[in-house]
Amino acid sequence: MGMLFDSEQEMLAETARGFFAEHAPVAALRKLRDSQDPLGYQPEVWRQMVDLGWTAIVFPEAHGGLEFGYKGLGAVFEQASRTLAATPLFGTVALGGSALLLGGSDAQKEAWLPRIIGGEALFTLAVDEKPRHDPKAIALSAQASDGGYVLNGEKHYVVDGTIADQLVVVARTSGQPGDADGLTLFLVDAKAAGVERLRRTLVDSRNIASIRFSNVAVPASAVIGAVGQGGALLDSVLDRARILLTAEMLGSAAWMFETTVAYLKERVQFDVPIGSFQALQHRAAQMYIALEMSRSAVLAALTAIDENSPQLPLLASLAKAKVSDTIELISNEAVQMHGGIGMTDELDVGLHLKRARVSQQFFGDASFHRDRYATLRGF
Repeated sequence: MGMLFDSEQEMLAETARGFFAEHAPVAALRKLRDSQDPLGYQPEVWRQMVDLGWTAIVFPEAHGGLEFGYKGLGAVFEQASRTLAATPLFGTVALGGSALLLGGSDAQKEAWLPRIIGGEALFTLAVDEKPRHDPKAIALSAQASDGGYVLNGEKHYVVDGTIADQLVVVARTSGQPGDADGLTLFLVDAKAAGVERLRRTLVDSRNIASIRFSNVAVPASAVIGAVGQGGALLDSVLDRARILLTAEMLGSAAWMFETTVAYLKERVQFDVPIGSFQALQHRAAQMYIALEMSRSAVLAALTAIDENSPQLPLLASLAKAKVSDTIELISNEAVQMHGGIGMTDELDVGLHLKRARVSQQFFGDASFHRDRYATLRGF
């Protein structure tokens, strides 16, 4: 299992770092937030990302992809987070694209993967229905009707839910909420009759939505995977998304650490840099150790995806739990070590902290994943 980026992945990371610094700095997020931009991202930046081939990284060459692997895509997410770049990449590729790649029929892949790669269609996954992540607690129903299905229910905290063209919706075709069996994934047109989308605002100023499905009719061909057996597919999709999310969190944590260490060298008290105080040195060392351990966990998890390792679910939960703990530690320390200014909107550290808190909760917090890890290990 490779625990480092190879030369091509390193080159991609360097390219991504320069691109986001130039075209999607933190100032761009501030502008989107302050103007309450209805899209929540910059279309021109998204088009450039598409032209660079980043939407094609994980998809097969047969559908126009690059087959460069999730490790390469993780490198892009890590660099994007250093400037808090808001783009549809996560919803479209990590969530919706992964669902089609893993469970889509040949017809679905032929119809949609080239459009995802070409930036012509935006996707997302609608799974959670409660404040806390629980992929088994699905109550949204899909009743068989006239050769198709009718969907009724609500989804919340849907990433890019207001801008997506297509929704991968997790519905219950049998059983009760909490049952692992009886789940089915459907591909639903976001503009279909009966779909009502409401934009929500979270502290990180990103696109998020609540979506109500009222008698939404879909054909049988909209099913992704097998009817009533979507639980395993959903877990596979979520694990890939969780791992890519940890890559994003890692980049943000690294930025906060580097920025804080630089500040410790610049800020002077009692005629000396505060970084010379041993207590702060110890705290910085703890941050560094946690960051490097998290990097190892993320790289191991990304590698597990590309190698189709049976350890993938374990490594996904390990990475999400570890990185969630690490980014909480580093974001807290970054604010505290910057002093009073760390709490102001003027400083980018506060924006990174807000994004960190949302990322920690998405698709399972540290407690969820420690419990899942223990369960997978048979405890």
